Amino acid sequence: MLPEKFLELILLELKNARMVESVRGAKGGYQLRRAPAEIHLSEIIRLIDGPLAPFGDAEQLRSLIDRDAEHRSLYKVFLEVRDAAAKILEHTTLADIMGGGRASKAKIKRKKRDESRTVLPMVVHGNPNRGEQ
Repeated sequence: MLPEKFLELILLELKNARMVESVRGAKGGYQLRRAPAEIHLSEIIRLIDGPLAPFGDAEQLRSLIDRDAEHRSLYKVFLEVRDAAAKILEHTTLADIMGGGRASKAKIKRKKRDESRTVLPMVVHGNPNRGEQ
């Protein structure tokens, strides 16, 4: 389980990026601003953690490969890991995770038509606007 403060920070980042919005009331919390099929995991991870590479971004790794002959092989492996992770994360959406598996493109298009906004399956209780000025 995530500590509440940590979760609040993540939700605040998602709110600032306009991926979620707060909902007031007894059943308040946060809801997605876009359909889950339109939100890729790579977008969320880059927002919260930065580049997908073990360190730096792909361009930094390519630069190190060109400049540092002694460690070139290691940087190439890091770039391959980054590219493999990016491929998976850029093709996996929240809808895929919510549905228990990766969705086909036709299924995603149908879901896009059927869902304008989806309430997240988690709710942070308390004041969703706490910390806003």
